[in-house]
Amino acid sequence: MRRLLVLLAVLWVCDGVKFGQLCSSNPSNSRRTSDRWGQGQYGAGRGTRLHQGLDIKCSDGAAVYAPFDVTLKGKLTVYTDPSKAAINEGINLSGQGLCFKLFYVRPDRTSGTVRKGQRIGTMLPMQSVYPGITSHIHVQMCDKRDPTPYF
Repeated sequence: MRRLLVLLAVLWVCDGVKFGQLCSSNPSNSRRTSDRWGQGQYGAGRGTRLHQGLDIKCSDGAAVYAPFDVTLKGKLTVYTDPSKAAINEGINLSGQGLCFKLFYVRPDRTSGTVRKGQRIGTMLPMQSVYPGITSHIHVQMCDKRDPTPYF
């Protein structure tokens, strides 16, 4: 019974979590919808696979911010394809009971804690790899569940 109560308490706390502003060029966290490269919502088709994140618009070169108080959990590599090297960075984060990743971000640092709204990196140049795409930060939960309810 005690484990059930702890689980319910954790779920209740996490339900109220909302991401603050991620990108200096997008104060309202507007989402990428549809462009010639595809769609940005969770579950959108990607050839033989499904999109496992949510794309939040962000201009190339824009500052990227912590959406709430977070712990930086290390740099990540997005692709194995060398032709995408210009955007092949991201960062692992945790905070507010969530574990998540931000793709296409060059982190300012990769460990430690950061307060909500503090700069954590720079949006990489998506246009150099995908001309005409809506430049964006890809937000992916560590367990690959849908991040949409947090926006």
